[in-house]
Amino acid sequence: MPIYKAPVDDTLFILNDVLGIERYNNLPGFADATPDMIEAIVGEAAKLAEEALFPVNLSGDQEGCKRRDDGSVSVPKGFKEAFDLYREGGWLGLAVPEEFGGQGLPYTLHTAVGEYMSSANMALTMYPGLTQGAIAAILVHGTDEQKQAYLPKMVAGTWTGTMNLTEPHCGTDLGLLRTKAVPTGNGAYKISGQKIFISAGEHDMSDNIIHLVLARIEGAPEGVKGISLFIVPKFKLDADGEPGERNGVSCGAIEHKMGIHGNSTCVMNYDEAVGYLIGTENKGLNAMFVMMNEARLGVGLQGLSIAEIAYQNAANYARDRIQGRSLSGPKAPDKKADPIIVHPDVRRTLMTIKAFNEAGRAFTLWTALKSDIAHRSDSEADRQTADDILGLMTPILKGVLTDKGFDHAVMAQQMFGGHGYIEEHGMSQYVRDARIAMIYEGANGIQALDLVGRKLGLNGGRAVMALFKEIGDFCEENRNNDKLASYTKALKKGLNDLQAATMWFMQNAMAKPDNAGAGSTDYMHLFGLVVLGYMWAKIAKTAEEKLASGETTRADYLKNKLITATFFMERILPETALRKARIETGADTLMALDAAAF
Repeated sequence: MPIYKAPVDDTLFILNDVLGIERYNNLPGFADATPDMIEAIVGEAAKLAEEALFPVNLSGDQEGCKRRDDGSVSVPKGFKEAFDLYREGGWLGLAVPEEFGGQGLPYTLHTAVGEYMSSANMALTMYPGLTQGAIAAILVHGTDEQKQAYLPKMVAGTWTGTMNLTEPHCGTDLGLLRTKAVPTGNGAYKISGQKIFISAGEHDMSDNIIHLVLARIEGAPEGVKGISLFIVPKFKLDADGEPGERNGVSCGAIEHKMGIHGNSTCVMNYDEAVGYLIGTENKGLNAMFVMMNEARLGVGLQGLSIAEIAYQNAANYARDRIQGRSLSGPKAPDKKADPIIVHPDVRRTLMTIKAFNEAGRAFTLWTALKSDIAHRSDSEADRQTADDILGLMTPILKGVLTDKGFDHAVMAQQMFGGHGYIEEHGMSQYVRDARIAMIYEGANGIQALDLVGRKLGLNGGRAVMALFKEIGDFCEENRNNDKLASYTKALKKGLNDLQAATMWFMQNAMAKPDNAGAGSTDYMHLFGLVVLGYMWAKIAKTAEEKLASGETTRADYLKNKLITATFFMERILPETALRKARIETGADTLMALDAAAF
């Protein structure tokens, strides 16, 4: 049976020691996030994840969701009870303003505990995850009346939320959508159309479901410039603001999926459902992108989360499974064979996943901190810089962490040999669950195109130049530190490759855009490698400083950090040269074949 232990110590090390979260206590909500408070919250989140969400993960995958004849949907056994504990603990409102029932704590802390929840039960955590995205969109673009009507119940978790974008004939190209909105003359609209792949679209865990739906108002311009966003509740609200008459929205079917079986991914039918415009008419994507960008960061976190639980199970198995003898002589002479963890290739596999997970955790928390600064700082310059970096990192975090999260789930499954292919060991579920994260919220190829086609040149390249400077300054400031030289030297080489690839795009992609498209995925991963390398360099610096100060209680932990950092710099970061070489081949070979030749 699978195991899971939330990496609390590592989270606290990143938050307190590497990021120095106390330095930001001038920001709203951060003063309350003292080290003791953070430790208490993270500890309680770990307990909830391990004791409530994780025990129903495997059974939820096996049972799945069921659609009844009346169109309602039941979730797997134990899901509602686990969700109730999540809701009652106030986890939905951890980072939501207090005026709507939240706790107003940092989004960084919300991200930290979100990793545990997704590792423990990705399918179940998606229900509150979608709700939190809908909350964010209403917070930014909703009217005061809409905020008061919907947010308190959503923050409390008695109502949940969704996002409705995709239609049978269009996915990423939302300009093709056909769902229509007809004004009723009293400020409301009648929404008609069909949406597919709607996560948490129908279930029996909340009193109401608040759908955010993209539709085109009659007479609106074609394409994305004519899309509006609407709030469409499952139950219309009565005079007291409580669920009343059933709205014209229903679940037509549950999608039969490869994974995340415990989440009700629905075909949603809208038949003149009453909806209310959120934000500005024909500017629906602006409002939806608040939700989509938060979802992309959350999906990147899912990639890390699945890699973490898969790694824990693989490492646990490798310590116990005996097979073969060490190449350098028996390590367990009292047994008939050695544990497979003695074999170099097993170590290569486990170290690769471990190095990714620990840097990925720092990456997600560092990015979340940028979001907090962008939304909470009273310095316009600090807000702009943080928002620039946040926008630049969003496609990288989503694309790289989910690509690698799936790869590493497969690698962890490999550690089990044939047992990894058997369902009761749980590894198959992690592979299946991880696969969707590369697809939804914008497939990773789209993330790469967004990075190269939009984010690099945005505001004259202000964000990418600022990040290059930040990493370059770190290398220069620590260049003469003998204990950090190996890390900064490797990081600087990776940064040089990234800068060269960026310059190659500037010189070769304007006149021939296919060059940008051909190299975009390699560029996204090249960028991700450098950012993960930067995280490892920051971690190594912190570990060296702690050891030099005479800290003994975590000495082994800190030394292991340095070993893992060295592994990343020596064995993983040099891949930047390979990515750069691929980028510089351009598009000619990719585009040479006639379509019929495929």
